[in-house]
Amino acid sequence: MPYLLKTEPEAYSFTNLQRDQETIWDGVTNPVAVRNLLGMKPGDHLVIYHTGDERTAVGTATVVSVQVEGKTPIVKIRVGSALAQPRTLAEMKAHKLFADSPLVRQGRLSVVPLTQQQYDWIVGA
Repeated sequence: MPYLLKTEPEAYSFTNLQRDQETIWDGVTNPVAVRNLLGMKPGDHLVIYHTGDERTAVGTATVVSVQVEGKTPIVKIRVGSALAQPRTLAEMKAHKLFADSPLVRQGRLSVVPLTQQQYDWIVGA
């Protein structure tokens, strides 16, 4: 299942992930977002989305591993590629594919499940 991961670009941007190649996605506390992290499996496709003033999907990544310490998921991700056509939140909200998406309905959710069709549209597949 694909997911969208939101990040403040000032805190950790897609450029940082490109530099690091891999990182641990942590610091998530919202119970719904934590449940989404726990649902991830190695090989799942990810979209990296910059929040704040940008509000744009900018790149891709892949889940490398998922471990749980107590109730806290520790998800290791590996960089994919920058999107040739970054997708803004306004574009996603305007597209019928996202009408029932938590991306639109739960704006503050930091880990959002995507359908395969949503993922394909974002990455231009």
